[in-house]
Amino acid sequence: MDDDLNTTLDAVGARLRELRTQRDITLTDLAATTGISVSTLSRLESGVRRPTLELLLPLARAYGVTLDELVDAPPTGDPRIHLRPISRHGMTMLPLTRRAGGIQAFKLVISPDSPRRSPEPQTHEGYEWLYVLNGRLRIVLGEHDLVLEPGEAAEFDTRVPHWFGPADDEAVEFLSLFGTQGERAHLRARPKSRDT
Repeated sequence: MDDDLNTTLDAVGARLRELRTQRDITLTDLAATTGISVSTLSRLESGVRRPTLELLLPLARAYGVTLDELVDAPPTGDPRIHLRPISRHGMTMLPLTRRAGGIQAFKLVISPDSPRRSPEPQTHEGYEWLYVLNGRLRIVLGEHDLVLEPGEAAEFDTRVPHWFGPADDEAVEFLSLFGTQGERAHLRARPKSRDT
């Protein structure tokens, strides 16, 4: 890490000279714009003076570049997290949570040509909450056979035999919150009681 830092800082002088000559600015003009003396600017460009943040900030402002561009810092990579869909059991699941344990959130899509056309109820430990975004979701839950429309939700203990799939020949898209240890997906809050 120290070697990379030293290499980057050692190259700053040449980068500063390159920027100044590209913009056809004299040391005197740059000194007037930044408030840094001509001798300090000259020593920075020649590599005699080590750059500091106090010197680099006004220079970056004068050149209209970021600090990374000014020192030609190496790229740090893409900081975005790219969620990858998982396809199994005739469903495409997009995990929305990235932590282990607790309640897990998923977006699920089941296409009309999915093998999940006829109910095969299963049981397992946990508690699930479903919310339909698009399409119609058929849920078989114990003795109940229900169809949920967009905007409707269901919650149930997964120890009850259950199955879900498209209710018709259209894809269904829904959100699922699932807790393996029986965690509930929401709390019911009551207003604070008033003492009279």
